[in-house]
Amino acid sequence: MHELQPEIERLYAMGADASNDPTAFEVFVRFRDALTAGEIRAAEKVDGHWQTNAWVKQGILLGFRIGKLVETGDRKVLSFVDKGTYPTRHFAAREEIRVIPGGSSVRSGAYVAKSVVCMPPMFINVGAYVDEGTMVDSHALVGSCAQVGKRVHISAAAQVGGVLEPINASPVIIEDDVLIGGNCGVYEGTQVGARAVLGAGVILTRSTPLFDTVKGQIYRATATEGLRVPEDAVVVPGARAISKGKNVEWGLSLYTPVIVKYRDEQTDRGVELEDLLR
Repeated sequence: MHELQPEIERLYAMGADASNDPTAFEVFVRFRDALTAGEIRAAEKVDGHWQTNAWVKQGILLGFRIGKLVETGDRKVLSFVDKGTYPTRHFAAREEIRVIPGGSSVRSGAYVAKSVVCMPPMFINVGAYVDEGTMVDSHALVGSCAQVGKRVHISAAAQVGGVLEPINASPVIIEDDVLIGGNCGVYEGTQVGARAVLGAGVILTRSTPLFDTVKGQIYRATATEGLRVPEDAVVVPGARAISKGKNVEWGLSLYTPVIVKYRDEQTDRGVELEDLLR
């Protein structure tokens, strides 16, 4: 157990009264600093399975409860109003994180490892964990508490959704060496296994079945776990016919993600270019 966990759980249980506790802000700042440094995480892999750290989510929500609205920026040019407990992060060259000019923003409480590349404009929200060598491309989003592994490419306009509530809900997990194509959306606790490739426009949610044409299986979320994309899977947008009612007469079909192959040398050659951009 982390030393901050009992205090965070105590303050969270106080609800709105936490703002009146004289220790609340000091405890929260220590918590936020540990979150920013990657010392604590909203989810961790234990014995091969991802587990949600509910107390970390409680600490993030505590920051919103005790925070007060403050004005930042230049009111004559571009101003912002947000909770003072979550200021925008500032980076130094010694951190070895590339933040290219053009309107990107990373919130305090988000961990960004060295050699991460942030292409403008993109946004990384509080509680997110972005590991080494990952690229977050233009107009991409890494949502609150999302866990992103090493050497991941989140392509332009892709969204890795955030999950703060309910407290016990698993956040979105993107494991090492995943390629997320442009305009993809990964939401509602979906887990994408290592080295998987999501083609442009793939949408994955808790209610989305994933059809594996290689192994002849259909993957679905369960009552306790979100949808999981197998390691090395290559997923593209597809469609399946609706066989009931007027749908047949009208020839309607529904969107569905489809695994068309598993990663091989040809797939690897197709993504080698990403290394040249780092």
